Amino acid sequence: MRSLLLCFVLSGGCTLFAGEFALLASGARLYADRHEADAAKVRLYNGTGFVELDASAVKGFELEDAVPPPAVQPAIRPPEVSAQPPASPRELADAAADKYGLPRELVRNVMAAESGFLTTVVSRKGAIGLMQLMPETARDLGVDPGDPAQNVDGGTRYLRDLLLKYDGGLRHALAAYNAGPAAVDKYNGVPPYAETVNYVGRIERKLKRDQAAEINR
Repeated sequence: MRSLLLCFVLSGGCTLFAGEFALLASGARLYADRHEADAAKVRLYNGTGFVELDASAVKGFELEDAVPPPAVQPAIRPPEVSAQPPASPRELADAAADKYGLPRELVRNVMAAESGFLTTVVSRKGAIGLMQLMPETARDLGVDPGDPAQNVDGGTRYLRDLLLKYDGGLRHALAAYNAGPAAVDKYNGVPPYAETVNYVGRIERKLKRDQAAEINR
């Protein structure tokens, strides 16, 4: 299969690219800082980690909009401004969705199902806050689950990684977010746990209602 590596020659200015979107064969469109590929495998890098996919699962790539370098400004004392109010849960969800190339409605609905948009709720198993990160998962992601912005960013990144792991399969990714990847891999799909089956179905139904409402506007 033809190599998926994209090569760019930059001349003249110093234009920077913030990242790119991987276009999966399943139709998903996922954000990555960069990628490496050969005839068999594609690696999608984010931060210090990466996810490896079969090359056949990736149709191509789209660059994120070019980001021009900041203009040099004379040093001046900025005017004093009042502190901005903290972002709302929905604003945090939308910002994280945009950052990782996921639909805003998906991240919002996962947050609603997990915590009801609350920052302080803790599950019986110890999952914390907005997108209900377990402490060990938060450690693996390098985020503070008690900080709303870090919690939502980490949860959305984890959801994006699960979508990559399951080649864009939404049901598998949602089930793994709820019950863990080990359970999904064991049953090769949504595990037969009532909580997980209801969780996946509830989010899927809400996404369909949101899509129908958007079409009818």
